[in-house]
Amino acid sequence: MAGPVSLRFLVSSALSLLGNSVAGVILPLVLLATTGDPLAAGALALITMIPQALAGVAGGALVDRLNRCDVSVVSDLISAASVAMLPVIDATVGLNFGWFVLFGLLGAVGDVPGMTARDSLLPAVCERDGVSMQRFVGLQQSVESLMTIVGPAVAALCMGLAGATNALVITACTSAAAAFITLTVPRGVGKVPSRENREPHPVRMALRSTKDGLRTLFAGSPVIRMSVLLSMCVRMALRSTKDGLRTLFAGSPVIRMSVLLSMCVLMVIGGYQGLILPVHFTLGDRADLLGYVLTVMSAGVLAASLIYAKLASKLSNRTWYSLSLVGMMAGIAIMATLPSYPVLLAGAALLGFASGPLSALLNFKVFDLIPDEVRGATLGTQNALMLVVAPVAVFIASVLVAWLGVGLAAIVLAGLWAAFTLYALLSSSMREL
Repeated sequence: MAGPVSLRFLVSSALSLLGNSVAGVILPLVLLATTGDPLAAGALALITMIPQALAGVAGGALVDRLNRCDVSVVSDLISAASVAMLPVIDATVGLNFGWFVLFGLLGAVGDVPGMTARDSLLPAVCERDGVSMQRFVGLQQSVESLMTIVGPAVAALCMGLAGATNALVITACTSAAAAFITLTVPRGVGKVPSRENREPHPVRMALRSTKDGLRTLFAGSPVIRMSVLLSMCVRMALRSTKDGLRTLFAGSPVIRMSVLLSMCVLMVIGGYQGLILPVHFTLGDRADLLGYVLTVMSAGVLAASLIYAKLASKLSNRTWYSLSLVGMMAGIAIMATLPSYPVLLAGAALLGFASGPLSALLNFKVFDLIPDEVRGATLGTQNALMLVVAPVAVFIASVLVAWLGVGLAAIVLAGLWAAFTLYALLSSSMREL
């Protein structure tokens, strides 16, 4: 199911995700412990939202023009540096809200283009090793689920041994390791395919300019030089965004609905994972239990992903889709009541198990339907949209918690998911998956 190149790709992706999984558990708890205010998490999410979205758009443009392996390596190294600095600052001058903003912005520059680069590499990796993309996507989903199982458990263990802030070192190490493994992937896999009727690249147009023009633009005034470079970047990002939005929302109805569904899933689950559950366990003075809830949820995703990878052809795509949506609704309904710990674990396991086939199915459909020549632009735009939705979800959840309390806030989010589940089941665009 995986060849030598695809195996290295899987390991690199897994290490990058492991670091993000550990950080996803630790950072909200560190921020709550530092500020003592749930609204701080929402404010941080909003502050970093626009830079994250811009990084997603720019990353999509870069991925369609630069070698995708190179973009992935540089992004992972930037991510490693941004996280590694937090324990250093805490041990020297002490952390405050401003430091979280600074390194959150730096992390966005690294994380988002790296996500887009890895997504864009996947079809080329499958082609290089001659493996089925649908089966490989199922395998990748299983590996990612395994990392999200291990990540929260590792986070809980490291927090107990070294403290929450120092435990962030594991994130920096895994991101750096992911970068070095990607270096072993043949650079030809990351080569951007030619695109018919592509508008001339701004750099190529500049190189075809006259000698006097080049001297004026790049060897003359620094102000002129910087203005030209900024103009090139803006035009490149705008073209990339236009291509991405056209593919996502003006093309296939299946892609459009898949993106909307993914955004809603991220909004609800992100609200629970990013704020509702951290606040719930922090108020109960059992922050260490959060990692195990997320581990159980991820274990459910892994089990279901393995089943889907093995039995995908046994049921229709529509059946997998419907079963996943209904199962997720049941899991969220259980978690929304914030019940006793064993029942909460059962709800998290059901939610994870139900979401596994849906994630694999939607990922396969999106990868399969997006043309390769605009894959970077489209996935970059999609990642940018997701990175806007996630902070908005955390901010909304923080406002609901401050206004209604954590219990009612959890029920409101569950109600929103129930409404969208009904819409997704009745949507005509997803009847012929």
